[in-house]
Amino acid sequence: MSFSQGFLEEAIEILGAVDTGSIEACATGLAQVRERGGRLFILGVGGSAGHASHAVNDFRKLCDVEAYAPTDNVSELTARTNDEGWDTTFVEWLRGSRIGERDGVLVFSVGGGSQERQVSVNLVRALELAAARGASIFGIVGRDGGFTATVASACIVVPPTYPDRVTPHTEGLCAVLWHLLVSHPALAVNSTKWEALP
Repeated sequence: MSFSQGFLEEAIEILGAVDTGSIEACATGLAQVRERGGRLFILGVGGSAGHASHAVNDFRKLCDVEAYAPTDNVSELTARTNDEGWDTTFVEWLRGSRIGERDGVLVFSVGGGSQERQVSVNLVRALELAAARGASIFGIVGRDGGFTATVASACIVVPPTYPDRVTPHTEGLCAVLWHLLVSHPALAVNSTKWEALP
């Protein structure tokens, strides 16, 4: 078997093991954020920051959700990193946005953030504030979900079935899963361009 065939078969197996109940809970919860007039803040680091930017577009355009990603503002991101340190980048952005109980946070992360392991601590700080302010928390994460899974209202965990490829499978399937969410009947309001053409 080629590496390509094996990788695709792994992805199919992992996707088949994802808990659909958690997907439905995320779809319902995200729709409730929209219905109560809240904003959705999408957080991700590294490749997940790119996913966050793409997902902001999809939630705004397809679902009529007011969505933002702090990593889209590179000037503020780098100023906060330089002046206050990396761990504060997301929490201070959310504080400045006056995050509140009507709002939601959606995290894309392989590990979900961990204070103990000192990985993605900026996610941990942001989620601590979000929880304290009563915002709804959602995630698409890998491994055991880390801090995100412990505080989330609903969290999709991509099973770490293949330990040598946890990151590529989690990040790759994250895109599949958020596209599922923005296509979900609970959230989708507007059709995509190609599907709208005769």
